[in-house]
Amino acid sequence: MKLERVLERLNSLEKGQFVKIINLLSSEEKNNPRLEAILSQADSNLKNADAIQLTQAFEELADRFVSFVREDYSKVSSQLDILLNIITRDGNSIMRLDWFSKLYDKEIDKQKKAIAVFKADVTAEKPSLDPSRVRDYKVFAACLKAAYFNDVESNFAPKITSDEQSILDTLANTLELSLDERTMIKYSVLGIKKVHNIDEVVSELKDKGLIFLSRKNNVLYVADEIMTIARRIRGKEIADKYFRRVLLQFREPQINQICRKHSIDVKLQYNEKVEAIIASGVAFSDVLKEDIHKSDVKLVDRRKVITSLCDEKLAIVPSIKGATLDEKVNNLISYFANLYGDEKIGISSGGYERMLIDLNANVKGAEKTIRDAFQLQEEEVMHGEFLIDFNIMPRDVLELFSSEALTALCEAKGIKTRGNIVDNIIAAYKDTEDLLVENYESIGFRDINALKENGIVLTEAELGSSFEEVTKYILSKLGLNVDENLRKKLNSEKDKMDILIRTGEKSVVLVECKTVKENGYNKFSSISRQVKAYKSLLEKSGLQVDRILIVAPDFSEDFVADCGDEFSLPITLLKAASLANIYDAVKSCGNNRFTLQMLSRDILVQEERIIRILKK
Repeated sequence: MKLERVLERLNSLEKGQFVKIINLLSSEEKNNPRLEAILSQADSNLKNADAIQLTQAFEELADRFVSFVREDYSKVSSQLDILLNIITRDGNSIMRLDWFSKLYDKEIDKQKKAIAVFKADVTAEKPSLDPSRVRDYKVFAACLKAAYFNDVESNFAPKITSDEQSILDTLANTLELSLDERTMIKYSVLGIKKVHNIDEVVSELKDKGLIFLSRKNNVLYVADEIMTIARRIRGKEIADKYFRRVLLQFREPQINQICRKHSIDVKLQYNEKVEAIIASGVAFSDVLKEDIHKSDVKLVDRRKVITSLCDEKLAIVPSIKGATLDEKVNNLISYFANLYGDEKIGISSGGYERMLIDLNANVKGAEKTIRDAFQLQEEEVMHGEFLIDFNIMPRDVLELFSSEALTALCEAKGIKTRGNIVDNIIAAYKDTEDLLVENYESIGFRDINALKENGIVLTEAELGSSFEEVTKYILSKLGLNVDENLRKKLNSEKDKMDILIRTGEKSVVLVECKTVKENGYNKFSSISRQVKAYKSLLEKSGLQVDRILIVAPDFSEDFVADCGDEFSLPITLLKAASLANIYDAVKSCGNNRFTLQMLSRDILVQEERIIRILKK
């Protein structure tokens, strides 16, 4: 769930610690005009800020927030490493307090058992592990022990300084230790203690701004933006669901090779090994750069393997760039980071709901599979909106199931099984209109590649008319009287108006839709002549033009200024993203209080104010 939505669910006390942290970090930030603009809107005090302004401030301060959390992360007394194991799992972004308590107990018990096995194996006369790996573990353990206990010799309390932690992190990366391996070594040297008061555990996370607790219903929230940062701190390069997507493209011998390197049982079933690799905290980049290749494979050939993975198996469009192996892997990580931040679900929300219903009806144990994979506590999880709150999308769900299970769904619903079966299922559940709304801004920007990624195939020539049609659809859904008959009646070969909205028997709003490639729309003189001609045509037909609404994906600063200086035309500018967000706000509120008057206050519509009014 996005940070803005989480903040809207909380009272001032429940978000107080987070606001305090953002205020502190903002006071340390200098020469940031975007942050200064946000603070000025909130009267220089984020305590007075709304959810939108707080979210914007957090985005500006993300790097400072990372440093703030890391101050405690390296402290040996902190259990943040273990706690981040819990909150960075895909299904743990929303948890009841009692469920979090169970997960904490389970994680501590899991670590204790793993540490006992680990210590016994490492110290055995004939360890089952590779001798070179045992040596790596012993080297890291010795360095960790020295860093922690060297203070005792000087009569100080034992601790690890930030400099020492930095050296240990470098050593761990060089030895290619997974997160699980690092954690086991740390607690095998220093011991592990369960905190029996769960409120103390929650407080450690709240004090660092990593979670929110709603006391009204005892629910913990980890916002998507904070989840991304928590993964970054924990060393998780991508979300588990994307790691799973990549691992499933590998042959079993490659999966076994990863398992052997990181002490994972190769006798497990294929899917169990995939889940064990994900759970172990093995670095995604290490898997792609080292673990799936034999030691004698050259860098250029490793890069070819990753290119094939991206282009052919994952079918990523446009292709992941990168002249070297490192660049290729880093760009793939960036691709998944952007994908996680994208709210588009690939099909419409209605299509997602139908897909889940059909999956539950035709695949035995489907609901349990989803619930177990994402550690969801609710019994009923087969609802699209519920899963979207956890950032669990249709493709993430389908990838949990075997090809046999998905084939059963396809056969029951008449979906073709040739080719990529997941793609076929997603295509079968698309609702064109809602999907176009979700990709409305990309249509306006004429971004054909982005549209293809989301399953929309439009030619260059179709983009303009599609942008008009989606605009009409949204305006109609907002309860406005889009009069197509009147528009067609008045249009001629010379004058072709895009949209007319009836506001009275003799009054209308004229809507013009403009697409633009990348940069903001800036053709003021052209559109000025155009709308003046349309206005004259409407007035000759006995109609009063209440307002001229120009809709585009973006506008240049000069264009906005020119419209503000044009007093003879009642122009309002509306960005496509703003219109889509207003539409989403109306849908989420459940009651439509939108009126055209909401758009008339500014030259360029400020969606935040309208959305606040709609949600009151």
